[in-house]
Amino acid sequence: MTVPPAPRSETAAAVTGRARYRRILAFAARVFVQTWWFELLLPRLGLRGVADRTRERRMRRVAQRFRVLAIGLGGLMIKVGQFLSSRLDVLPPEVTSELEGLQDEVPAVPFAAIARHAEAELGVPLDRAFAFFDATPVAAASLGQAHRARLSPQDAADAGFAEVVVKVQRPGIDEVIAVDLAALRRVGGWLRRVRIVADRVDAPALVEEFAQVCHEEIDYLHEAASAERFADAFAGDDRVAVPAVAWERSTRRVLTLADVTAIKISDTDALRAAGIDPAEVAPVFAEVMLDQIFTHGFFHADPHPGNVFVTPVEDAGGVAWRLTFIDFGMMGEIPAAMRDGLRALVIAVAARDSEGLVDAARRIGVLLPSADTSELERALAALFARFGGMGFAELRDVDPRELQDFASEFGDTVRSLPLQLPEKLLLLVRAVSLTSGVCSTLDPAFNIWDAVEPYAARLLRDESAGLAQDLAGRAVQGAGMLWRMPQRVDALITRLDRGEVSFDTARLERRLDDALLIGRRVISAVLFLALLVGGAVLLTPAPAWGVALMVASAVPLAHALLAGVGRGRGPRPRP
Repeated sequence: MTVPPAPRSETAAAVTGRARYRRILAFAARVFVQTWWFELLLPRLGLRGVADRTRERRMRRVAQRFRVLAIGLGGLMIKVGQFLSSRLDVLPPEVTSELEGLQDEVPAVPFAAIARHAEAELGVPLDRAFAFFDATPVAAASLGQAHRARLSPQDAADAGFAEVVVKVQRPGIDEVIAVDLAALRRVGGWLRRVRIVADRVDAPALVEEFAQVCHEEIDYLHEAASAERFADAFAGDDRVAVPAVAWERSTRRVLTLADVTAIKISDTDALRAAGIDPAEVAPVFAEVMLDQIFTHGFFHADPHPGNVFVTPVEDAGGVAWRLTFIDFGMMGEIPAAMRDGLRALVIAVAARDSEGLVDAARRIGVLLPSADTSELERALAALFARFGGMGFAELRDVDPRELQDFASEFGDTVRSLPLQLPEKLLLLVRAVSLTSGVCSTLDPAFNIWDAVEPYAARLLRDESAGLAQDLAGRAVQGAGMLWRMPQRVDALITRLDRGEVSFDTARLERRLDDALLIGRRVISAVLFLALLVGGAVLLTPAPAWGVALMVASAVPLAHALLAGVGRGRGPRPRP
């Protein structure tokens, strides 16, 4: 396979890096100036009404301009838009709704550039590394693109499969990511200096979290390891399949996986044609995602329809199927402590317990301990009372104005609280949101509570079993103590009768005297500070009183410093 020389356009990323950096900062600066003018200056001039009336339109216009910027620049900007669309805790709905449909789809890189990049990584020409390599990409995204290929006979024999999909990073993407992250860190530094923002969100920390996710996503060896870890978590589970990794043809910038292409999970017509009821797929998909989050603590953070297939499997009883996950570049991990808080949250939601839900939010770290949550509890109670248990189909029958009014009231309540999603929950929000959308596509009547409640009941049973086991252990321990107590009491009485037990009170008396002395010195020190500060305050309006108090403060100061200095350490004479 002959690869032509590199075209000049390949160096565009390096040539336009400075211009790209300036364009991102110019957009951010414009948003900052606009926000300062409408949200800070106009209210001080008595024109708060103007800011309030135009806020929704302005926020939507900013989101639309950012959408155009992201599509035009590509790189990390599309990822930033997807990242922001999940920040329901710090961004208004007019912004998140405008960005939620932003797709990571960009024009493909010419095959010559991709082939040259892959050969440099693999160290051999493509026609030697693969028996076949399709020049037309299966998909093209902002960070890389995928091509179908076939392993050589020897590699196929070693791997156990021949048909593969090869992901290749876009040439020059490292430089683009470096420029974009430098610009984002600069913007994060600006936001840290704005009190109204800094009080609600740690912008630099969010930028670093985003940077970590991006660096992991472009490290294909990390993705391969994540795929194998995911496969190990579901080993023996007939519901889930994962593509195997061809390690001999994988590097940090090239990833070769078994081709497991099947029916796209959102293609309901194809599912029915294969004899699979989409309504049966929805609860299984939801349960698998819940298992990832609450059981394994390691979950697929990007389960959009393009990353999940439904694979028909022929068996003796007819046509069965399983869920096949691909693209493990964006994975989330939940620490054990946070997983416990999430379990409590699920149980509270299933029980329609607004107070328990708020308490679980505190345990997770979403709500600050000092937050006044009475209004939030009231809003959640009303939410559960009015809409709890409704599926998406039932919600569509509710008056849209009622939903809009309730969402507006609830959103205002949430945004008025000092809350922020912890960085580790960022990917979880995205995963849950995508899962809900996929299930709604598969079955418009699907009720998310149907998936949550059995899981919550199982969690509650596990929690109750753990509590019962703990109580049983404590009961056995207490019974053992009671069993041994008569013998210990009898032994003590015997020693008392023999005169073998004595009490030394001299040491106790000395320690009590020392404690009393320390207490008196502390009181003297406090009194000294009170008189000194009071005298300093009165020194200007009432000089005589000020001087008198400051002079008087010398008495308690002397007691605090000198009390007990002449005391000996030897035993005191007994009266």
